[in-house]
Amino acid sequence: MVITALAALDSATKTFAKELVVSESPGPSPGLSLPAALYVTQVRALIKEKREVAKGTLLVTFDLLGQEVDFTPGQYFWVTLLDPPYDDEKGPRRHISVVTSPNERGVLGLCTRLRDSAFKRSLAELPIGAEVDVEEPKGNFLLPEETDQPYVFIAGGIGITVFRCMLRYIVEEQLPHRVTLVYSNRDRESAAFLDELHELEQVNPNLRLVLTMTDDPAWDGEKRRIDAEFLRDQLGDELQSFTYLIAGPPAMVEGVVGTLEAAGVPEERIRPARFSGY
Repeated sequence: MVITALAALDSATKTFAKELVVSESPGPSPGLSLPAALYVTQVRALIKEKREVAKGTLLVTFDLLGQEVDFTPGQYFWVTLLDPPYDDEKGPRRHISVVTSPNERGVLGLCTRLRDSAFKRSLAELPIGAEVDVEEPKGNFLLPEETDQPYVFIAGGIGITVFRCMLRYIVEEQLPHRVTLVYSNRDRESAAFLDELHELEQVNPNLRLVLTMTDDPAWDGEKRRIDAEFLRDQLGDELQSFTYLIAGPPAMVEGVVGTLEAAGVPEERIRPARFSGY
């Protein structure tokens, strides 16, 4: 009996190792324990909605068919395409940040840049009503519970997805978080959820939106990349007084982390997540 259990555990370990893939979410950490990976609730779902929310950026929501899942804003979930029209060596399963609010019961949503991977091409072509499998959200890049300090959310490109989830939840629950959202994109056309973020800013006096478009000749606002001078101009000289959540492409995230460290921001006030793409 012990031998059988050990064999099953070894098989599960190998399966788990094969399933760790790179995706657009702050995904499983190297320290993720095996038991956390083994006890997974999988739910059959249908594609409910698909719409373009920026240039080359697709929002997809999944109907959980009467099931509901609880999660904390900031977490990610696994999705498996059951009948994808395209395939590659990475397979049809990815993890990606939840873009919808926990209050949107019975659905989970993702938002992704459309690239040439088999998964993304399949996701773009699958029709409304196509079946997928999703798993309950998990992860430790979370909306902080503490509200006695000001926060700076720094989003690069598609990194906005995780903050869209957090900010919608803050407004819905009337939470007292004080947040400055710094949102950097190449141009306005590629800035997902821009109109919605302006609306959230209007209804929440504790939210301030700072935009920068680094390669848009038509943009008459801020165009600089996020560095120490930029942050001091927007936040003041006391950068150490904020807690920073950062999400976006790895190079951008590492650059901002280095900037904050050089400015004397304590390590415990810097919370990065890295979106690697797939």
